[in-house]
Amino acid sequence: MAGHSKWANIKHKKAATDAKRGKIWTRLIKEITVATKLAGGDPSSNPRLRLAMDKAMDANMPKDNIARAISRGAGDDDGTHYEEIRYEGYGINGAAILIDCLTDNRIRTVAEVRHALSKNGGNLGTEGSVAFMFQHCGVFLFAPQTSEEIVMEIALDAGADDIIHHDDDSLEVICAPDLFSTVKTAFTNKKLGIEIAEITMRPDNEVSFVGEDAQKMQKILDALEGLDDVQNIYTNALIEE
Repeated sequence: MAGHSKWANIKHKKAATDAKRGKIWTRLIKEITVATKLAGGDPSSNPRLRLAMDKAMDANMPKDNIARAISRGAGDDDGTHYEEIRYEGYGINGAAILIDCLTDNRIRTVAEVRHALSKNGGNLGTEGSVAFMFQHCGVFLFAPQTSEEIVMEIALDAGADDIIHHDDDSLEVICAPDLFSTVKTAFTNKKLGIEIAEITMRPDNEVSFVGEDAQKMQKILDALEGLDDVQNIYTNALIEE
């Protein structure tokens, strides 16, 4: 299955993430704590915790920080109760946006999300308004020049659903969320370098943004990224460099 070029876009996102490492660590600590509270501190029996720990290690978070977050989640109630909320909204030219939050104050969070959108040319939608445009799945991205034959053989044997060959020769593997760990282990065991590995909300179709519209759309995403309660943002906007 062919797909558009997206390698430069992914590399840009990675660089932006690295530049905000402190912010990323804060979000991951919150996610590790919540995952532990919900299903315990053993990553072998808590897939959500395992994924959060993997992301923390990929972000070069010290092991002590991870251990403290797990201890906090497994310990006595500290008085903070986080609620998971997903908001749906629109960006420039109706681009779809999903915003996942962990908050201890729903009223504050929805006000901040609505303000970040409306101030920058977007708007908050209703529940279900854009979620149908996304697929909950595991995604693995491989750099251009990675052997498609090897990736395909491993992916299909591990139960992956699809392998997409993009125009820039990068490869993207899609799998069901509950097979994410199985597929990742299969690639790791074969020592294939994975650039991106995550469980995400993948848009069924992407809309390219260039020039002034790209700048405006990026401004909306940056404003949302800057909110303390926001954990993840998904969009069908492909911002071209």
